[in-house]
Amino acid sequence: MRAISAVIAVLIALVGMNSVFVVKEGQTALLLQFGRIVATDYAPGLHFKLPFVQQVVSFDKRILTLDAQPERYFTAEKKSVNIDFYVKWRIADTAAYYRATAGEELQAAQRLTPIVKDALRFEVNALPLDELISGGRQDITERVRALTDAATRKTLGITVTDVRIKRIDLPDEVSESVYNRMKAERLRIANSLRSTGKEEAAKIEAEADRQKQVLLADAQKQAAQIRGDGDAKAAAIYAAAYGKDPGFFAFYRSLQSYRTAFGDGKSVIVLDPGSDFMRQFGEEPKR
Repeated sequence: MRAISAVIAVLIALVGMNSVFVVKEGQTALLLQFGRIVATDYAPGLHFKLPFVQQVVSFDKRILTLDAQPERYFTAEKKSVNIDFYVKWRIADTAAYYRATAGEELQAAQRLTPIVKDALRFEVNALPLDELISGGRQDITERVRALTDAATRKTLGITVTDVRIKRIDLPDEVSESVYNRMKAERLRIANSLRSTGKEEAAKIEAEADRQKQVLLADAQKQAAQIRGDGDAKAAAIYAAAYGKDPGFFAFYRSLQSYRTAFGDGKSVIVLDPGSDFMRQFGEEPKR
C-alpha cells in the first residue's frame, strides 16, 4: 500500500507540475495541442494547461536586432555602393510567427534579411550617388522600414520598428573615381577663385595708382599756387619796402647777399673794393 501511495503521489505531483506554466517578463507564449495552436499571447504570469496533452512554446517579446552583413547595391546612375545596416524588430502576431518560423529566431532573421535587402535595393536604385550620400539616408530608411513592416506583418507575424544604415562605403574603384572628380572640381574652383582674385587685385592696384596720380597732381597744383601766392606777396612786400626807404632796402638786400656768401665762415672772396658788392663796407653813414 505504501508503494502504491508513493506512486500515486508522484503521479499527482507530475500532473500538477505539468498542469501549470510560467510566462516570464518580456516573453509571450502560445499553447499547442497535438501540434495545433489552441491559445496565444499569454501575458507574463502563472497559467494552466492540460497536462501531457498541451505544450507551451515561449517567445521573446522584446525588440530584437538583426545586424546584416554589408552588401553591394547600385544607385540610379549604376554606381555601386556597399551598405551596412541593421534592423530592429519584434513579434507582432505570435501564431503567425510560429507558423512561419516554428518559433526559431534564427529562421526569422534568415527570412527577414532578404525582405529588407529587396526594399533597400529598390530605394537605392532610385537615387543618385550624391543624394544618397549627402542627405537621402533618413528618407530611405523610413521608406524601407514601412515597406518591410507591411510585408513581414503578413508573412512572418513580426513588426519592423526601425531600419538604420550604419555605413555607406564606395568600392575602391568608385572611391578613386569620386576622389579624382572631387579633386578636379576643387582645383577648378581654386583656379577660378585665384583668377578672380588676381583680376580684383589688378583693379585695386590700378585704382590706387590713379588716385595716387590725382592726389600728386592736386598737391603739385596747390603747391604751385601757394608758391605763386608767396612769391607775389614777397614781391609786393619788397616793392612796398623799396618805395618807403630805397636806401634801407638796398642795405637789407646787401646783408642778405653777405649772409649767403659768408654764411659758412670759410669763404674767401677777392673783389675790387670799389665794386658794388663791397659798396656797403666803404660808404660812411650819412648824418
